[in-house]
Amino acid sequence: MTDFLKNKSQPPVYSQIALDIAIRIARGDIKENAKISGRSVMSSQYNVSPETIRRSYQLLEDMEIITVSPGSGTVVKSRENASKYVERFNIGKDFRSLKHELKDLMKDRDELNQKIIEVIDQIFDINERYKNINTLHTLEFEIPESSSIVDKSVNETNFWQNTGATVVAVKRDQKTILSPGPYFVFAPNDIIVVTGDADILPRIEALIKE
Repeated sequence: MTDFLKNKSQPPVYSQIALDIAIRIARGDIKENAKISGRSVMSSQYNVSPETIRRSYQLLEDMEIITVSPGSGTVVKSRENASKYVERFNIGKDFRSLKHELKDLMKDRDELNQKIIEVIDQIFDINERYKNINTLHTLEFEIPESSSIVDKSVNETNFWQNTGATVVAVKRDQKTILSPGPYFVFAPNDIIVVTGDADILPRIEALIKE
């Protein structure tokens, strides 16, 4: 019996006990016109106070499931009313579950919308970057394994000073690294995307030669 009371998401304890008794009546475990144990016995079974059992019985009596008489004790009045009470309680429980599920879904939706907005911003940012690149003279060069700039950073090669070109992107392992920055280190087979004037071709070829 005590396991029935452990779920903290359930209604008050007396209401839980009333539901448990109603379920037993609806299943036929306790027959109509049969007596139910007194408050002291039931309080021991459910490990609660007799006052809690009194409130449970009062709730069941209000639902016309049992009858409590000072002289006759507690008697089951209607199995049908017990079934209706159990059904109504479970519907309410379903509504609560659906409400919590809806809240979780809305939270997930908001998080997904935020991620979608972030991705859209990144797409627009990349589009603007490449739009600016395309207005300039843009070339691509693959760095051979024996190139003199392998394992050196953009800053260490004095790339702009030696070529007059700006490294705007590097393609590596099917990934594009935009604006690699002065501390980016070149690796063999990197494809560098550069922009500059029409004379940068021979200067870059001279810098990355084997």
